[in-house]
Amino acid sequence: MTVMRNGPRPLPLHLAAAATISTSSAAAWPMLRNGWTPWSDDLAEPGNALQRNLASVNPEAFSAILIDELAARNDKFLTGIEMYRSHPYKRTLTPPPPLWESGPVQLQDFGATHPDGENGKPVLVIPSLVNRGYIMDLTVNRSFLRFLASKGLRPLFVDWGTPGKAELAQTLDDCVSRTLRDALAVAVETNSGGPVPLIGYCMGGTLATALAVLEPEDCEALVLLASPWDFHAGTNGPPAAVTMGRTVLERIISASGCLPVDALQSMFFSLDPMLGWNKFRAFADLNSGSAKAELFVALEDWLNDGVPLAADIARSCLFDWYGKNSPANGAWRVAGTLIDPARLDLPTLGVVPTSDRIVPPASAAALVDRIANAQTLTPAAGHIGMMVGGQARARLWKPLAAWLSAV
Repeated sequence: MTVMRNGPRPLPLHLAAAATISTSSAAAWPMLRNGWTPWSDDLAEPGNALQRNLASVNPEAFSAILIDELAARNDKFLTGIEMYRSHPYKRTLTPPPPLWESGPVQLQDFGATHPDGENGKPVLVIPSLVNRGYIMDLTVNRSFLRFLASKGLRPLFVDWGTPGKAELAQTLDDCVSRTLRDALAVAVETNSGGPVPLIGYCMGGTLATALAVLEPEDCEALVLLASPWDFHAGTNGPPAAVTMGRTVLERIISASGCLPVDALQSMFFSLDPMLGWNKFRAFADLNSGSAKAELFVALEDWLNDGVPLAADIARSCLFDWYGKNSPANGAWRVAGTLIDPARLDLPTLGVVPTSDRIVPPASAAALVDRIANAQTLTPAAGHIGMMVGGQARARLWKPLAAWLSAV
């Protein structure tokens, strides 16, 4: 029996968006043809050209063709979703054994995945709290962590696990000053008491920065993978989802005791409402048994395999970071210590992907710029593509491993 997936999450939002795209396109084109649609500055030139082209079409004929085309595209979108939901792929990649555990949190020793990594240099790797960390170990051929092990490094990976009742009561301070401090202590012990490099991905890099400020003697180097710092850079202020939606978000967090997965997914959806419409139509054209289709499903499964965010952590990230921009404004403290990256005096590599829509390049660059003598790598990729895309090995994995080896 075929087991249907729940995703893409939240499914009603994806279906509603597809319906809106179809109905709004059919309703809006006459207004566009008659010049009633205002354009933003960046769309004015192509928009005006489109308006001129539409002025010469037969309205009845064009409308009929447009409706048929929209219906065909919507059918393909639904076909793509059905193909994804019923695809036989199932992730079977087994994580390595943990060196240390604290509740659901594990420090997994990826050095054990390759002979060259077993006795290699320990490197503490910190993913985001928002999505599961196995984006760094997605498949055998798309595993950043196993690649590092093959290059003679020993990645010690912080897997946050699924938060239970105790973890949902934790604060952002707890995550850094307790959990990450303990994980760092284990990594240092594994390195015979010597300092170790830190790698942080997305929010994990922001947390790694705080850890390095708190424990500078135990940190040998710092790698920041698309790590946000200036939360208003590239967005001209706090996002509307935080300002206009704060009352709703507060109610959700208070009622649930956390920020639920589907609420988080809805916020990611809002970054590009057309993304699902486009990618599932493209997926419908693939051979479902192909390697490309399997990779799509593996990545989509990861995207939909979220965990709830603890209430206090959600409020800190949404209202302090995104709302007040506390890190960039010099107001973020952990365990009473001001987290100022300018205090860091260690080799630093900041990775700022050029096509990142989740962490605007200006936001990640603001953190790198605060650290003296930090180097910058700007792969031509997006936030996720930089980690698992077809060019990830050449554009990120190899130069990053070379940089760590040189340090």
